[in-house]
Amino acid sequence: MEAKNTAIRLNSISKAFGSVKANDNIDFGVKYGEIVALLGENGSGKTTLMNMLSGIYQPDSGDIYKDEQLININSPKDSFAYGIGMIHQHFKLVDVLSAAENVALGTKRAKGEGLASLSKKIKTISQEFGLEIEPDKKVYDMSVSEKQTVEIIKVLYRGARILILDEPTAVLTPQEIEKLFIILRKMRDSGCAIVIITHKLNEVLAISDRVTILRKGQSVGTVKTQETNAKELTELMVGKAVELSIKRPQVEKEKNVLEVFRLTVGGPDGLDAVKGMTFSLDGGEVLGVAGIAGSGQKELCEAIAGLAKVTEGAILYKKENIVGKSPAEIIKAGISMSFIPEDRLGMGLVASMDITHNMLLKSYKDGKPALLNRKPAKKLAQTLIKRLDISTPGVTTPVRQLSGGNVQKVLLGREIESKPNLLITAYPVRGLDINSSYTIYDLINEQKEKGVAILFIGEDLDVLLELCDRIMVICQGEVMGIVDAKKTNKEELGLMMTGEKMAEVAN
Repeated sequence: MEAKNTAIRLNSISKAFGSVKANDNIDFGVKYGEIVALLGENGSGKTTLMNMLSGIYQPDSGDIYKDEQLININSPKDSFAYGIGMIHQHFKLVDVLSAAENVALGTKRAKGEGLASLSKKIKTISQEFGLEIEPDKKVYDMSVSEKQTVEIIKVLYRGARILILDEPTAVLTPQEIEKLFIILRKMRDSGCAIVIITHKLNEVLAISDRVTILRKGQSVGTVKTQETNAKELTELMVGKAVELSIKRPQVEKEKNVLEVFRLTVGGPDGLDAVKGMTFSLDGGEVLGVAGIAGSGQKELCEAIAGLAKVTEGAILYKKENIVGKSPAEIIKAGISMSFIPEDRLGMGLVASMDITHNMLLKSYKDGKPALLNRKPAKKLAQTLIKRLDISTPGVTTPVRQLSGGNVQKVLLGREIESKPNLLITAYPVRGLDINSSYTIYDLINEQKEKGVAILFIGEDLDVLLELCDRIMVICQGEVMGIVDAKKTNKEELGLMMTGEKMAEVAN
């Protein structure tokens, strides 16, 4: 179906939070029967703009039109009344309820309409758009893609024909992404207007009809997808040309710097988060870890770093078992290890302290606490600000006032400067712009060339395939396979991520 009438049009929309202008005079529109990608780096204002359509925020200035009629959206209820539905990145479902019960929450049902009638309606919607869901299935028994399907049915059930999806592929496997795209194309062809918020260029090119690019809260252009490419979109996003290639240097390896044998680690729910994992890591190697979010990545990292209790198995660092040692004991034993946790402010840095004092956290025990020498830490902070292009008023700024991306640069820079032999990094480029991400990849490769053993927990399969030497795929705390990154592909990784074990394991 050809796109004709404009469904939603935003005219000169601005929104500020204190002194920060999240959206600055933005124009944006989507027509019925088309998919528009809203592209931009983290912090560019994409989600803020769409949150004004969903009624979470109200614009400071500017107008919103639906079907060319001026409207006011003051709440999510208003948004639903205008047929607008937003599927958020973090799902808003009640775990103990079924799919049908979650769909019905907050809606008025006709007198006498029971769950059987509701299930019938859900099946009708599902058949129309090719959605697969069991109405009676409990949310806690569902996969990530099933939960997302429930969220989509929720907004369709409420009559939405204008859909906004915020980073819809962030936690999906390649197979689930392709399935989602088939559904979205069916919805577009049935006349829905669809907006996808994303920062993934390959997906923008695969699914959208047009692309609007935001940079630092401003719209820098709208282009037809068929008339653009990844290079042009990157330049529009970042503001300059970026080399979109990741090196994979070949270096002489030191065998088995880290050996993990039958490792079992408990999780927060009392169940095992890591179940009998066995793998090894060489010096001068990047071993990638791929898996759906919550597959045991966090607990694996914390166990190696001495932050989680190991219930079974061994972790050998250069043949010495470090299980049971605290982080301080690991350092005292002469083991140099850097850990970049996923929770940067919760575990990696002290939010209320400035950059200089966060540099000191790594080395303050080397001196006398009462006579801390802040000069080297200040110099290191200044060096990292310049080298990693950290956006901050100065070295005395508390890290809590920095954006997520800049917080990550502070943490990664500090850890690398400690000259580790083993570097454990969890999602090191999450929240960073493309330019900064490639700087981080270069830093990781520098460490690799120095003989550092690197465990790289990632979520972007394209990056894992380019950067890593081998990739270990985990599912629900178990190793599904370890493969040569040069000899595998996203489809194979995706199958393992959903629980299909590989017969062969790469050494």
